[in-house]
Amino acid sequence: MALQCSFIPYTLHFKFDARTSRGAITQHQVYYIKLWDAAAPTIVGIGECAPLAGLSIDHRPDMEQKLTEVCKHINALQPETIELPALTQQLDLHGWPALRFALETAWFDLVNGGNRLIYNNDFISGKTGIPINGLVWMGDKEFMQQQITQKLAQGYSCLKLKIGGLDFATELALLERIREAASEQELTIRVDANGAFTPDEAFKKLERLARYHIHSIEQPIKQGQWQAMAELCAYSPVPIALDEELIGVQNSERQQKMLDTIKPQYIILKPTLVGGLEASAAWITLAENRNIGWWMTSALESNIGLNAISQFTANYSLTMPQGLGTGQLYHNNIPSPLQIEQGQLWYKPEQEWSEL
Repeated sequence: MALQCSFIPYTLHFKFDARTSRGAITQHQVYYIKLWDAAAPTIVGIGECAPLAGLSIDHRPDMEQKLTEVCKHINALQPETIELPALTQQLDLHGWPALRFALETAWFDLVNGGNRLIYNNDFISGKTGIPINGLVWMGDKEFMQQQITQKLAQGYSCLKLKIGGLDFATELALLERIREAASEQELTIRVDANGAFTPDEAFKKLERLARYHIHSIEQPIKQGQWQAMAELCAYSPVPIALDEELIGVQNSERQQKMLDTIKPQYIILKPTLVGGLEASAAWITLAENRNIGWWMTSALESNIGLNAISQFTANYSLTMPQGLGTGQLYHNNIPSPLQIEQGQLWYKPEQEWSEL
């Protein structure tokens, strides 16, 4: 194979100003990596590199320079049989998890015929959907209430609320209104604090949240405080899921040490942030060996990245909703077969992908 490579910058525009723990965001810069064999240039594999500002370790001003270097290296390869692990090692992508995910996805796509089909399972055939949570963004009380009402009307059985952006009493009032509308048997509630609590206040806030029968809370305190997080996980009345805690922890021994020290109830996997699909699979193995639950979440990728994550997720026997409902966030997302119906993500094979 005479492997060839190029990349395309693309700016995604949100339908609203999405307020996160890192401030309001209106757009998201991503890059699409294309791979093809010079002998068959019409068959193209595509992967998405979408590092997040303030979160991804490879959200750097020299990202385009690194992408250029990667493509230059690939284009200079002599026609030969080369495997993805060897190529990744040659390119020295240890500190570039979003780029690793993009290259991995483009490779799998190319090998499977260049039709955005990364894995062969019942999801891509349209036989089964993936249950997902409805994401409620932080904002003022009216904005959040509007989203909650909309998600319930759309048939979601699991809501995820971003908290930490409003007064805590206001956030508790929102949770109370949700519980007045739907019991814990009817609706699962997850909350994501994005590290908004201090270790000193976290336990008391978790006690108050527990009154509303919360399924879990993501990252109640900032990452890197292993002992404080371990104490919370041991005594919290609300199960704790590690999210940002996983970012940058790429060595297997350190991953095991972190899980064995903190002993979380759940971990949340975002391939863009942890280094790809195979890296996510390694985390899943470590978690399951320790009876730690997990679910997959997209990291605001467009439908290209979301598609790869969803197909990967569908390879597993799923026991709870996944965080894969971000495809509707953008005005200019890439048209795709991905569709949400009654709180599930479906792949509609009769619908075609838009060309890039």
